[in-house]
Amino acid sequence: MDAKTKGIIATIAAVVLCGCPGLFMCFFGATTLAASQTPGAEIDVFGSSDPTSAMTMGIVFLCLSIIFILIPIVVGFFMFRKKPEVVIESNEPLPPAS
Repeated sequence: MDAKTKGIIATIAAVVLCGCPGLFMCFFGATTLAASQTPGAEIDVFGSSDPTSAMTMGIVFLCLSIIFILIPIVVGFFMFRKKPEVVIESNEPLPPAS
């Protein structure tokens, strides 16, 4: 298996395992954050009805989702970047052309 195929498989796996849950976590965090600001909303965060606990949970989910969304981007960048070519420098003189 060549490097490009391994890069494609690693990127797809990272998107499925990190990118999709990161997007869902982002939507859930935004919804929770919006619900914490809605007056009269029925909030239940682990038995607490305090809006600040919902706001804290929404902010934490948004921060975690950013990390989860960045993982496939970083994996794709490092898998598909062009690696610099190795240049061998030699101080020996070139042989004469025949």
